[in-house]
Amino acid sequence: MAYFTALGTPEAAIVIEGLSKTYGRPGRRQTQALSDVSLTIPRGSFFGLLGPNGAGKSTLINILAGLVTKTAGRARVWGYDIDADMRAARRSIGVVPQELNIDPFFTPRETLDMQAGLYGIPAAERRTEEVLAAVGLADKAEAYTRSLSGGMRRRLLVGKAMVHSPPVLVLDEPSAGVDVDLRRQLWTHVKRMNAEGTTVLLTTHYLEEAEAMCDTIAIINHGKLIACEPTPQLLARLDAKEMLITVDADMAELPPPLAEYRSELLSPRRFRVAYAPSTVTSGEIFAAVGKAGLGIVDVSTRDADLEDVFLRLTRSDDGAGGEAASA
Repeated sequence: MAYFTALGTPEAAIVIEGLSKTYGRPGRRQTQALSDVSLTIPRGSFFGLLGPNGAGKSTLINILAGLVTKTAGRARVWGYDIDADMRAARRSIGVVPQELNIDPFFTPRETLDMQAGLYGIPAAERRTEEVLAAVGLADKAEAYTRSLSGGMRRRLLVGKAMVHSPPVLVLDEPSAGVDVDLRRQLWTHVKRMNAEGTTVLLTTHYLEEAEAMCDTIAIINHGKLIACEPTPQLLARLDAKEMLITVDADMAELPPPLAEYRSELLSPRRFRVAYAPSTVTSGEIFAAVGKAGLGIVDVSTRDADLEDVFLRLTRSDDGAGGEAASA
């Protein structure tokens, strides 16, 4: 049970309206880290926030956590305004930062107890043992933090963010430097928390992770929101697919029936076809292969993934102002 109290349960875990942040003093060189960002993160969602390095992701998270002062706009966490209801807003969010900000001379148990104390949680109400078990560090409770592996320290950061049972958990590149096994354990636990009602906001450079776990994804670039859609809808936006076909005869070049498509000869018997599923069917391509007098030996397909969408949107934004973000 969460330690904080709230008047009712909000429909949106996080609401951001016109948020902007400018670094630097007036009259001197300034950097626009965020520009008029508006975003709503539904309660209980697993939300992905993606963008290139320097896009403004960490600035946005730090504003929500109370670590950076915004220049303009409003933001609410679990219904609490981050300015007017600062204490309640901060108590409603737990942040796992990119940096390993852990005292090397504290044990995991001492680290979690101290963090709970900073949130004003009485000793009798602390969940230290429960959190240690949840992040797989119960057997390391009395070890000095400096003796833990990088993956264990990363899990301890997750534990620090959980000590006050926040309804919103922010993961800022949580799997950076974590090996495959520990990454799997981390995601198993986070997905369980999300299934139990915790809203998760994830930033990551592992786009396959975001694609697999996030129900909604927002992309920011140069401080501006350029996309925000349910993951399947975002992937469908690209309308692109590839087909690799192996045939039963050598080709010096692509025959005319296949040259009509966006095709590339990879080897004498293998070629790639790129097409838009909304306008071209696989049956049409197979018919073109038969019309060329070739027999199909093997076929494999690849749908557009989040990396394709990400690169298309961020490159477009670099060149021509980006595509309009969807609400």
